[in-house]
Amino acid sequence: MRTSIVLSVLVVLWLVIGIFAAFQRGYFSAEETNCSSLGSTVVTIFVGPLNYFGVNPTVECPPVPQPSE
Repeated sequence: MRTSIVLSVLVVLWLVIGIFAAFQRGYFSAEETNCSSLGSTVVTIFVGPLNYFGVNPTVECPPVPQPSE
């Protein structure tokens, strides 16, 4: 019982730090959202505290095929 409470608090704290890291990087600005920026925001939130140890998570989306004419 006590272990699950401690684990839950650690997970919430981890995600709050990740949200703060994404906010510091400017990922929540009103700019146009695309696959790459959304992916980078989500990855930054989930690896949160690792940003402060030099990890720079980014997501590169694959090129989208153009429709044929």
